[in-house]
Amino acid sequence: MSRLCVGSSHAYKVRISIKTALGNQAYVWNDNEMYLFRAAMAFALRSYHNGQEFNVSNIMVCNETPRVSFWFVVSSPENSSVLLKKGDVENAIRKSRNRINGAFLLTDQTLEFIDIPPTLAAPVMPVTPPWLIVFGVVMGAVGAGIIFLLVSSLVQSKRKKNKKTLDEDREDMRGIENGLGCDNLGGVYNTTFSDGDKFTPM
Repeated sequence: MSRLCVGSSHAYKVRISIKTALGNQAYVWNDNEMYLFRAAMAFALRSYHNGQEFNVSNIMVCNETPRVSFWFVVSSPENSSVLLKKGDVENAIRKSRNRINGAFLLTDQTLEFIDIPPTLAAPVMPVTPPWLIVFGVVMGAVGAGIIFLLVSSLVQSKRKKNKKTLDEDREDMRGIENGLGCDNLGGVYNTTFSDGDKFTPM
């Protein structure tokens, strides 16, 4: 069945760089790894074509090299002599690209599907809508401003009250001091020299 792969316009080239990706932890590419690749592709095609049962036998490989590159084609699960359309294969790979990479501990740069550019993952949408986040920030700022004004008003009111009380205390102290001064101006009556001394006989 590999004859369907050789020279086919439906074939895709794969280039794998295990040493570049894993360095000293690199594993050896062998028949088991190739079987895993074919199984991963069958999984991707099953996920994309819901209801169609792709198997490892539908993934045919050819022109494999020691530097880990090869070509592959996908046959129809209904007729193994008919190759699947390239668009269907590409879409299946794009949909399960992360799962395929993860199976080999590789990335888009170290597991390359030539002529199938990697697609960026869909942006993660926040659980909370952006407008609600902005609204919350604005309301928080408004609430903080109101609290600040209330606290400032209370502090100013307390300061004025304390100042008024202090001024009243000062006025009372001045009144007391003035009262003491007036009493002192009246002097102290000395009974030693009373009017009765005028009539003391000589």
